[in-house]
Amino acid sequence: MTNKSESFEKKSFGRPKRGGKNFDTRDKYERGSLKYGRRPSANGEERREDKTKSFVQKRRLNKIDKDIHKDSIRLNKYIANSGICSRREADELITQGLVEVNGKVVTEMGYQVQKTDRVVFDGQSITPEKPVYVLLNKPKGYISTTKDDKARKTVMDLVANASPYRLFPVGRLDRSTTGVILLTNDGHMTKKLTHPSFDAKKIYHVTLDKKLTGEDLRLIAEGIRLDEGVAVVDQISYIEGKPKNEVGIEIHIGWNRVIRRIFQRLGYEVESLDRVMFAGLTKKNIKRGHWRILTELEVNNLKML
Repeated sequence: MTNKSESFEKKSFGRPKRGGKNFDTRDKYERGSLKYGRRPSANGEERREDKTKSFVQKRRLNKIDKDIHKDSIRLNKYIANSGICSRREADELITQGLVEVNGKVVTEMGYQVQKTDRVVFDGQSITPEKPVYVLLNKPKGYISTTKDDKARKTVMDLVANASPYRLFPVGRLDRSTTGVILLTNDGHMTKKLTHPSFDAKKIYHVTLDKKLTGEDLRLIAEGIRLDEGVAVVDQISYIEGKPKNEVGIEIHIGWNRVIRRIFQRLGYEVESLDRVMFAGLTKKNIKRGHWRILTELEVNNLKML
């Protein structure tokens, strides 16, 4: 019979506990959190799994590519691709006379829109780009911008073949920080995930230049005052099986270099910083410098945040 404490641990998914002693790494392969590497498999199983994933990725990209080269598109799909709503909901908007094409209200079901047409909903022009969501395991040495005046390497160099549309990074990781970063052409999703009110959780694996004392761990858990105010840390713990200069930290605020500054305030230097989770997304089975397209389920989970 499972007691209440066991039930709570299972529901917590092994997240770091504020001020706790250990950053629980149970189910590390399933969650893809702080341990790197693959789950042991039978002979040939990993290769078959990789081929399947590669096929799925190609099929998604081919579907996007086909949409791009079509001369016309149904109006409800045009609206749905813009990210406003589903096709069924778009049909309702059309029948209610809320959509204009080239200055005229269209209520006809199945109306075909040319790519050169101007479609307006709720007073604003919309575009038919199908939303694309790319998850990248960022390596060190790349900056999280679309371009750089100093000709430094950017994350866009790594995802150049990921989408025919122009992508934008959701938030930023500094040049020396590694790990999970999302890129998309969905402006609404970008705004949502970067706005503090949506509380997008981020988990980092931090390696310090020396052991973190229990007292300093407690101070960080209570909140460290920085220039912007008190830096609230959701959870922080030592990492199970690792030296005490390695900690797991969960945070939702997006201040510039906030984690590095928290530890610097207490006399520590961050030697490496790796984001292992962002808004529920992990880098499971994504090698450093590689990317994959989000599944439909993952996209729906982001929309429900």
